[in-house]
Formats: sequence, C-alpha cells, structure tokens
Amino acid sequence: MHDLPPIVFDFGIIGILIVGIARFTSVRTARGGNLLAALALALAVAAVLLRDGLETWIVVLVATSIGSVAGLIVAKRVSMIQIPGLVAFQHGAGGVAAFLISFIELQRIDASGPSVAKVAGVVGAFIGAATFAGSVIASGKLFGKLRQQPTVLVGHNPFLLVLVAGSIGAGAFVVSGGPGVALPGTLVLIGLAAVFGWGIAIRVGGADMPVLISFLNASAGLAAAFCGVIIESQLLVAFGATVAASGSILTHMMCRAMNRSLLNVFKGLGSAPSSAAKRPGAEISRPLQSVSAPEERASPMERAISSMREAKTAIIVPGYGMALGQAQFEVVRLARLLADRGAEVRFAVHPVAGRMPGHMNVLLAEAEASYEDLIEMDDANPRFKDTDVVLVVGACDVVNPAASTTQGTPISGMPILRAHEARQVVVCNLNEKAGYSGVPNQLYERPGVIMLFGEAKATVTALLEGMG
Repeated sequence: MHDLPPIVFDFGIIGILIVGIARFTSVRTARGGNLLAALALALAVAAVLLRDGLETWIVVLVATSIGSVAGLIVAKRVSMIQIPGLVAFQHGAGGVAAFLISFIELQRIDASGPSVAKVAGVVGAFIGAATFAGSVIASGKLFGKLRQQPTVLVGHNPFLLVLVAGSIGAGAFVVSGGPGVALPGTLVLIGLAAVFGWGIAIRVGGADMPVLISFLNASAGLAAAFCGVIIESQLLVAFGATVAASGSILTHMMCRAMNRSLLNVFKGLGSAPSSAAKRPGAEISRPLQSVSAPEERASPMERAISSMREAKTAIIVPGYGMALGQAQFEVVRLARLLADRGAEVRFAVHPVAGRMPGHMNVLLAEAEASYEDLIEMDDANPRFKDTDVVLVVGACDVVNPAASTTQGTPISGMPILRAHEARQVVVCNLNEKAGYSGVPNQLYERPGVIMLFGEAKATVTALLEGMG
C-alpha cells in the first residue's frame, strides 16, 4: 500500500469526485453526492500538501483558517434568494486563484523553460482574470448593486476583438520573450483579460443571466485545469477539467432553453420590444376560458379561489418572485391542499427560471416538494391545453407569449411554458410591470386571466386561507 505510486491515489480521488457528481442527477442522492465531491476535494488538498513536503505549514494553516471563517460567515449571512449572486462570486474566486497562480509561476519559469508550461500559464492567467472580472459584474447585477439591464457600448464588439488581439500579443510576448519581460507582459495580459471579462458580462442581462453563470462555471474550471498544467498537478488538471466539462454542458443546456447560441448571448440580441414587430402567423390560437357576468362581479381573489376549488388538474409555474417573497413553503402547501381535494398537481419548471440554473428546483426541494411532481418544459407544454388552472407565482418572462409573437426583444425565440393554453390562468405577481427582460407580458392582457397583485407569500397565503 505504501509503495503504490501517487497516480493510484490520484485516480482514486478522481473516482470519488466522479461518483459524487454522478449522484447529482437525482434529488434524493444529490446531497450525498455533494458530500462525496467535498470529500474528494479535501483528499486532493491533503494529498498535495503531504506529497510536496511543505516547510511553511503555519502559513497554510493561517490562510486556511482565515478562508474557512470568512466562508462560514458569508454562508450564514446569505439567504436563499442571494445564492445566485454568491455562486457568481465563487466563480470569481476560482478565477482570481487561477490567474494569481499562473502569474507567480510565469515569473518562476526562466527563459529556457518548457513552452508548454508557459502557454498553459498564459492561457490560465487570461481565462482566470476574465472569469474574475466577469463574475464580479455578474455578482453585482444579481445582488442589485449594478444596473441589471444589458449595457452596450458604442463599438462594443470591435472593442472586445481588440482586447483579444492585444491579449494574444501580450501572451506571445511572455512565451517567447527573454529575461525581464515576464512581469510586464503578464501584467498587461491580466489587465486586458480583466477588461475583456468586464466587457462580456456587462452586456448580459435579463433572462440570459443563467447562461452567463453556467459559462463562468465552465471558464473557472478551465482556468484551474491550465493552472494544473503549469504546476504539474494531475489532480488539479482532472478537477478543473471536470468542472469545465460540467459547466460547458450546463451552458449548452441553458442556451438550448433560450433557443440561441452562446455567441448570440454575448453579442446581444434586440433590446426593446416594438408594438409593430409582431411575427406574422404567430398569434396565440387558443383563447382562455371566458368569464361570465356573475363572475365578473366577484373579486379577482374570489374568482381565483373558485377556479382552484373546481380544478381537477393544476400546474404551478414558480418564478423569481416566489424566491424573492420566500413563498415556496406556502406554494407547496397549496399544492398539497389541491392534491388532497383530488386534483392532479404538477410544478412546471422552466430551465432558466430564476437567476441561475436549477434555482427553482432548489427552492422547491427546500420546501420538500415531491420530486415526482416536478416536470420540465418539454413535458409540461403538451399538458397545458388539458389543464384546468395554471398558477403562475412570480414568473414573467418564462410564460410571456411575446417570446413567440414579437420579434426584436431579449426573449424573442425563447421557448416558454405555454401557460396561456390552459383553461384558466391565475397570476400572482407583485405588479403588472414587465419582467427581468423588460418585455411587457402579453399573458396579462389576455381575457380570463386572473391577476392577483401583491407580494407572493401574502397572496398565496390568502389563496390557502380561501381554499381552506
């Protein structure tokens, strides 16, 4: 056992990580998978420290203690609604670690050092710095500290191309330069990369934010993998590549959910809806259930309660407003009440609902919603036309028919949950303003849609009391 080569232990640790990630595919096993992945990371850190025979253990212990305490404090203070911003910030932490390691290692390699290591260091520094800057912008937007709408500069795309060209030149200077050029070359490279990351993230907003978050996840992992090459750590290469691969797959899924390419997300699409920009032949074909004269005299809350009492089938569409109002517990209670009254109830979760991938799934799991009751968009859409009532809680863009009827908007072409095809729609929303994309919701204008304005938790609680 003692004579086994280090690579055997490394493969063992990598195997634990892969098994942990594989368990993320199910809600029931995800928590255990998360613990397994954390165990793999802890073993990797321990293996590196023991194998390299550090002489300055006190520095490692002090740094680890400070980081652990800071992380614990942040984790305890951040609420569930702030998790997307925290996740974006964590991607930035990975990026800054990557470009700092690359920066130091590039200064340690002499002019005759291996070119592969130099190239890996240059790429790691560029991706790490760009990820850090982009994550800071994304986190600022998600925490509401920065303007959340896309910011497009004059000549935005040519400006980004100039930054890329400058970074390639600086990187080539570092790789091929003689003594004394590594420091200024690397500093210029990191500076250009940081501006590039800022330029990419600042123009992303609206419903595209989950794409940016998953992309930053992938880029942070890629930067770590290149760091692993320059410091000759196969563990870091494997872990970084795994994160990069999973983030890339997630980014692809988010882009597919938005029905656009990654390039189009970063290039930006239309920014302002136009009333004259209707797409021919794309009108909504099936009207909602009309409201009779006696029902018109009832209040919206009374009509909503009546519809839900009579419903045999119901679909609940959760959105960011539910998260903002921390209404997931009341929503799940309402679903159980409907089920107890004999209705078939499902939760339809749009892939980009919320501010990061899987945001709604996490919130519903927190409220102990049954995993079997959660259905994805492709499974939900065929069901809407046979559904008695759809309850939309704090969701706007993901149910906005304008995505398929209006051109030139940030959500044009985005697949939506076709709630408007149901017999009755009840919308719990703070107000009638447009969603995160800034596109007015055509669903709100449809006849028969019951609008319940107010904070999500209070509105759903009122529905619960009325149903009881």
